[in-house]
Amino acid sequence: MDFQLNDEQRLFRDTLRDFVDKEIVPVARDWEQSGRYPTEIVEGMKQLGLFGLAVPEEFGGLAADTVSFALTFEEISRGWMGIAGILGSHSVSCFMLARHGTEDQKARYLPDLATGKRRTGIALTEPGAGTDLQGIRTAARKEGDEYVINGTKMWITNARYADPLPVLVKTDPTASPAHKGMSILLVEAGTPGFEVTQDIGKLGYKGTESCEVVLTDVRVPASQLLGGIEGRGMQQALSSLETGRINIAARSVGIAQRAYDEALNYARERTAFGQAIGEFQAVQMRLAEIAVRLQAARLMTYWAASRMDDGVRMDTESGMAKIFASEQALACATDAMRIHGGYGYSTEFEVERLYRDAPLMSIGEGTNDVLRGVVAKALLAGKATIR
Repeated sequence: MDFQLNDEQRLFRDTLRDFVDKEIVPVARDWEQSGRYPTEIVEGMKQLGLFGLAVPEEFGGLAADTVSFALTFEEISRGWMGIAGILGSHSVSCFMLARHGTEDQKARYLPDLATGKRRTGIALTEPGAGTDLQGIRTAARKEGDEYVINGTKMWITNARYADPLPVLVKTDPTASPAHKGMSILLVEAGTPGFEVTQDIGKLGYKGTESCEVVLTDVRVPASQLLGGIEGRGMQQALSSLETGRINIAARSVGIAQRAYDEALNYARERTAFGQAIGEFQAVQMRLAEIAVRLQAARLMTYWAASRMDDGVRMDTESGMAKIFASEQALACATDAMRIHGGYGYSTEFEVERLYRDAPLMSIGEGTNDVLRGVVAKALLAGKATIR
């Protein structure tokens, strides 16, 4: 068993780390508080080729291994988790298109998606359907060589920049079970009837927009049906969410790493009663706990990523990593805030933002409570073994 990064992964991580330290860390707090969109950071990610992480090399992408994929989201989230959201939704969608798209769809979209000339996201969630995707109401009616879409999507990252935006719809609302009547349609920006109506206010996860999208009699050619066959939308979406959970687990590690860094530095520099607060045993215990949680979350995330690189089905492993790492991120952010005392509650210190960003990790890409059920069912059915 090898718990070390290989030389290529190490070089990739170091390049990312340098980019984050120079281009993200110095501006994250001010830009987040002002609501400024991180245009320059997005351009930097384009130059590094990061929008092509999940795009095959034949279409100009990096075709990154899953451990390198995780490293990307860990490092960027260490700087500013919201920035990772811009890249995360794009990468999940690219992975889905590369795996399930027709040859024409891949040739038409993937080269521009790899460079960031085009960006994308994924429209699954609705006002009345989040984790329960079979409960969506957005429907697409076939009329000749077109589909006519009507419905509303919520919490859509990259909605204002996505071109195309994959939209999960019901092409057969009467199908039983419901997932057999679900498909994904690729909706291009500027299509009449497609409207981004509002940006949704959030506790954290700033830097990227999360939007409501309304589709009113949106007509798209039948050639925009992902994969060209109706009824496979749920399968296509769920397969892409395996990488999405690695993405969230890695973001969680990035938050935990930054919480550790901030807490350690503060414990060394802050004095009380004539000595650095790091000399007090209570602070030492919290620091040690953060370090243990951080490293355990990192190893579980890399383990799940490496399982995907081995070519095995890893929905259980990615779910386990996402559950554990996301809960450690919140615990580490909370302990870092406690070490900072009153200053941890101030917007002048980084831990306040970490504390607001961390809770989303236990919600995104499937809530942890639901994922626990998924993991348990896999164990009971003998589809996963822990030993």
